[in-house]
Amino acid sequence: MSTRAERQAMTREALVATARTLFLHDGYGATSLDRVALEAGFSKGAVYSNFKSKEELGLAVLDEIHQEMVAEVVGAVGVATTYDDAINAFDGWLKVRLGQPRWTALEVEFAAVVRTSPFVATELAARHVQIREAIAAMLLEIKRRTGMRLALPADQVALALLSLGIGMGAQRSLDPSLDVHAFTATIRSLLLPPPAAGAS
Repeated sequence: MSTRAERQAMTREALVATARTLFLHDGYGATSLDRVALEAGFSKGAVYSNFKSKEELGLAVLDEIHQEMVAEVVGAVGVATTYDDAINAFDGWLKVRLGQPRWTALEVEFAAVVRTSPFVATELAARHVQIREAIAAMLLEIKRRTGMRLALPADQVALALLSLGIGMGAQRSLDPSLDVHAFTATIRSLLLPPPAAGAS
């Protein structure tokens, strides 16, 4: 028999999964907590016993998405042993995953909430710092392994890549045919190949 804590964790997981599906499909603004509870098969009270507000549930959904996206990028690029392999891994991930399934559109929509919620502004900013730190750490590891050079400090490159990813991802979530070539070209301008043999 499961414990109360285990049941609550399962309820929370189900609510986040349901909210994620609804937020991505219908949008954050168009999805009410009542609907999340109904679709998940729980009472609205069950929602509030796990999340203080819709904003807190939205952050939980974004946390899950962020963790998955960072893990995917690290998994794709982290095994690269040469500069070209790293760039090709970035390009491959972008073509398949950027803007799919509409997670960056959700990111942009949810960010609009900061205008009326200092809590969301603070929490979202903290999460973006964590993502940038993870990207910067990955870049430094690739630099160590492949000898690539960075056109800017790692934290600034991470900021540029995250910003471009959110912006282009939001557009691509609306138009999946959008070419990611501009993103890959930007990556190449920020992640430079190792010095040529014999270069000073």
